Formats: sequence, C-alpha cells, structure tokens
Amino acid sequence: MRNRMVTNQADPFRGLADPTRRALLAHLTDRPHGVTELADHFDVSRPAISKHLRVLRDARLVRERRAGRSRIYELDPAGIRTLRAYFDRFWADALAAFKRAAEQPAQPATARSRPQEDM
Repeated sequence: MRNRMVTNQADPFRGLADPTRRALLAHLTDRPHGVTELADHFDVSRPAISKHLRVLRDARLVRERRAGRSRIYELDPAGIRTLRAYFDRFWADALAAFKRAAEQPAQPATARSRPQEDM
C-alpha cells in the first residue's frame, strides 16, 4: 500500500475522528434527518451538531439537501463507497501479508543464551 498524501481532497478519516461524528453517521444510516432532529437526539447543542455535520459534509460522508427552510442530512453513498474501498484494500493487503508469513517454511528455533548470574 502506497502512501498518497493529498491535502486538497476530502478526508473521510477526519470525519470519523470524533465519536460524536461517528454516532451521527450511525444515526443517519436509518434515514435522513434534519439538524434540529439530530440535535434533539444527541446531548449536544444545535450549533455543535451543525459544526459536526459540516466536517462530515467536507469529508464527503454526508450530503445536505434543502426542504423548505430545513436542511436535511443523509449519508453520501459515494463517500461511504470510498471509505469502504480503502478498508477493503487495507484488509486485502493485511491478509495477503499474513498469508505470506504463514506459508513461509518454519525456521528452526535458535538457542537462547541465558544471562549469567552474578555470584
């Protein structure tokens, strides 16, 4: 896996870094919600929920749509797919490395030297 540092793209891990944002994402898996509805569900102020949603939107994990004067938030399938693809690659690489290590011939155990005791 190559390290590709890009600073001008959405960072889904920044979105996932906070436990409140992870809880918001989990809550949004059921259905879309408005900001007020989300704030009522969590023990966090409405402005704080809005800030968390902005981070999630910037990370492209949620998207926003307007319904009259309300803003409705829902999961962004494209962002979730990107995150899923990352973890699929991560686990595929990790399992391939484990398989290579497990299939290597067993190495004979080396004799361990014992520390000498002072008398």
